[in-house]
Amino acid sequence: MLPDNNSSPNNWALRGVIARSVGIVAVALGFVIGMYGLDDPASPWLPTALGLLVTGLVAQVYGLYCSIKRQLNSRL
Repeated sequence: MLPDNNSSPNNWALRGVIARSVGIVAVALGFVIGMYGLDDPASPWLPTALGLLVTGLVAQVYGLYCSIKRQLNSRL
């Protein structure tokens, strides 16, 4: 019996959905926390917000990579 594609470790669709969801949440939190960081530049909120923004963008790029990889694997 052939293994199910949904249970394989290379489930690119699920990885892409998770990465995009994490990216959206991280970017949104980065903007919200950045508002507090701009009010008081000496606080640690501004570097935290910038870190969340970078993390969100990296997660979005990884989600895009997973989408492209899934499309390429489905054509083979």
